[in-house]
Amino acid sequence: MSTTGTVTVLIPAPLRRFTGGESKVSSGGSSIAELIDGLEASYPGIRDKIVEDDGEIRRFVNVFVNGQNVRKLDGVATQVKAGDEVGIVPAMAGGSVA
Repeated sequence: MSTTGTVTVLIPAPLRRFTGGESKVSSGGSSIAELIDGLEASYPGIRDKIVEDDGEIRRFVNVFVNGQNVRKLDGVATQVKAGDEVGIVPAMAGGSVA
Protein backbone atom coordinates (compact mmCIF):
# COMPACT_ATOMS: atom_id res chain seq x y z
CA MET A 1 0.00 0.00 0.00
CA SER A 2 1.51 3.32 -1.03
CA THR A 3 -0.31 6.25 0.49
CA THR A 4 1.56 9.47 -0.03
CA GLY A 5 0.48 12.66 1.67
CA THR A 6 1.61 15.46 3.87
CA VAL A 7 2.89 14.36 7.24
CA THR A 8 3.75 16.78 10.05
CA VAL A 9 7.23 16.20 11.43
CA LEU A 10 8.18 17.54 14.86
CA ILE A 11 11.82 18.63 14.82
CA PRO A 12 13.82 18.58 18.08
CA ALA A 13 15.89 21.65 19.02
CA PRO A 14 19.27 20.10 18.07
CA LEU A 15 18.08 19.53 14.48
CA ARG A 16 16.36 22.88 13.93
CA ARG A 17 19.57 24.32 12.48
CA PHE A 18 18.74 22.21 9.41
CA THR A 19 15.15 23.50 9.18
CA GLY A 20 15.86 27.19 9.59
CA GLY A 21 14.70 27.07 13.20
CA GLU A 22 11.33 25.49 12.41
CA SER A 23 9.97 23.11 15.08
CA LYS A 24 7.36 21.62 12.70
CA VAL A 25 7.84 20.86 9.02
CA SER A 26 5.92 18.89 6.43
CA SER A 27 7.20 15.94 4.46
CA GLY A 28 5.75 13.21 2.31
CA GLY A 29 6.25 9.54 1.73
CA SER A 30 4.51 6.29 2.50
CA SER A 31 7.06 5.05 5.06
CA ILE A 32 9.43 6.49 7.64
CA ALA A 33 12.34 5.79 5.26
CA GLU A 34 10.66 7.75 2.46
CA LEU A 35 9.72 10.52 4.87
CA ILE A 36 13.35 10.83 6.01
CA ASP A 37 14.48 10.92 2.37
CA GLY A 38 11.97 13.73 1.82
CA LEU A 39 13.34 15.61 4.80
CA GLU A 40 16.85 15.24 3.41
CA ALA A 41 15.73 16.63 0.03
CA SER A 42 14.29 19.72 1.73
CA TYR A 43 16.83 20.03 4.54
CA PRO A 44 20.23 18.69 3.40
CA GLY A 45 22.28 17.06 6.15
CA ILE A 46 19.39 16.16 8.45
CA ARG A 47 19.22 12.50 7.35
CA ASP A 48 22.68 11.68 8.72
CA LYS A 49 21.60 12.88 12.16
CA ILE A 50 18.55 10.57 12.20
CA VAL A 51 19.72 7.35 10.53
CA GLU A 52 22.90 5.30 10.21
CA ASP A 53 24.64 4.67 6.88
CA ASP A 54 22.58 1.48 6.49
CA GLY A 55 19.32 3.45 6.80
CA GLU A 56 18.38 2.21 10.27
CA ILE A 57 17.45 4.75 12.94
CA ARG A 58 20.40 5.82 15.06
CA ARG A 59 20.64 4.20 18.47
CA PHE A 60 20.17 7.46 20.36
CA VAL A 61 17.27 8.75 18.30
CA ASN A 62 13.64 7.72 18.71
CA VAL A 63 11.03 8.23 16.02
CA PHE A 64 7.33 8.18 16.84
CA VAL A 65 4.30 7.99 14.55
CA ASN A 66 1.22 9.33 16.28
CA GLY A 67 2.87 8.63 19.64
CA GLN A 68 4.02 5.07 18.83
CA ASN A 69 7.74 4.29 18.75
CA VAL A 70 8.58 2.92 15.29
CA ARG A 71 11.07 0.50 16.89
CA LYS A 72 8.00 -1.34 18.24
CA LEU A 73 6.31 -1.18 14.84
CA ASP A 74 8.17 -1.81 11.55
CA GLY A 75 11.16 0.51 12.05
CA VAL A 76 11.95 2.61 8.98
CA ALA A 77 9.41 0.51 7.04
CA THR A 78 6.59 1.79 9.29
CA GLN A 79 3.85 3.17 7.07
CA VAL A 80 2.72 6.79 7.33
CA LYS A 81 -0.19 8.57 5.72
CA ALA A 82 -1.48 12.08 5.25
CA GLY A 83 -2.36 13.67 8.56
CA ASP A 84 0.03 11.57 10.64
CA GLU A 85 2.37 13.26 13.09
CA VAL A 86 5.97 12.05 13.28
CA GLY A 87 8.17 13.05 16.18
CA ILE A 88 11.95 12.82 16.16
CA VAL A 89 13.22 12.64 19.72
CA PRO A 90 16.87 12.44 20.76
CA ALA A 91 17.39 10.06 23.66
CA MET A 92 17.89 11.75 27.02
CA ALA A 93 21.12 9.87 27.75
CA GLY A 94 23.97 8.78 25.58
CA GLY A 95 24.92 10.10 22.16
CA SER A 96 24.14 13.37 20.50
CA VAL A 97 22.23 14.22 17.36
CA ALA A 98 23.86 17.63 17.12
